[in-house]
Amino acid sequence: MPQTHRIQTANVTKKRSSDWGNSIRGMFGQIAGRYDLMNTLMTFGQDRVWRQCVVREARLPRGGRLLDAGAGTGSIALEARAQNPTADITASDFTLAMMQVGRLRAGGNRIKWCAADALDLPFDANHFDAVTSGYLIRNVADSKRAFAEQYRVLKPGGRLVCLDTSPPGQGPLKPLILFFLKTVIPILGQIISGHRSAYTYLPESTEAFMTPGELAAGLTAAGFQHVRYRQFMLGTMAVHVGTKPER
Repeated sequence: MPQTHRIQTANVTKKRSSDWGNSIRGMFGQIAGRYDLMNTLMTFGQDRVWRQCVVREARLPRGGRLLDAGAGTGSIALEARAQNPTADITASDFTLAMMQVGRLRAGGNRIKWCAADALDLPFDANHFDAVTSGYLIRNVADSKRAFAEQYRVLKPGGRLVCLDTSPPGQGPLKPLILFFLKTVIPILGQIISGHRSAYTYLPESTEAFMTPGELAAGLTAAGFQHVRYRQFMLGTMAVHVGTKPER
């Protein structure tokens, strides 16, 4: 385990040399400086409410260990620190630029930062009391492997909590939601970050992503029990929770 608050870089590219991984890393590296502002604008400030929900659902014990996988700039990890001052919190991501932004945020020096591939986590088995993620699974090449790695590093009885987007469901508001995703967000992305393509990728990947029910089924197939989810923002966001069985 990393023992300092500097970004540890071992294993970050050990098994992640695919074009997909390089593309995702490059894209998030470009928008790192404006990532948090864009999230706030796109969600009308509700992203903070969802992060609070994620951390509460993790049910981290006093002094417990939490891994925020695909942590980006550390928003969930920082929320976990605020809710659990005694916790041992590690934020891992494979985009160094995102974590460098996170380290400079208020409280960033009180978190362990580790550059790591979500498909090959450099942590011992049965190590963490909870594993959280925000918008990670939609961006990995192999969700089954990502879930397997999170299962591996969780202690028996530990919780996985996953926040991610969901494709808009059928209903009278679907055309309005698609207009916001496909038109408003790319324009906003161009204005705020200067990288329209990154915010064209977001709605495209959201439409192609698993439904909440499919993601829940994936967690169950990975071995998690008591899997459930809660939807937000007209069904376009979901928080999934699963528990690793006790021995």
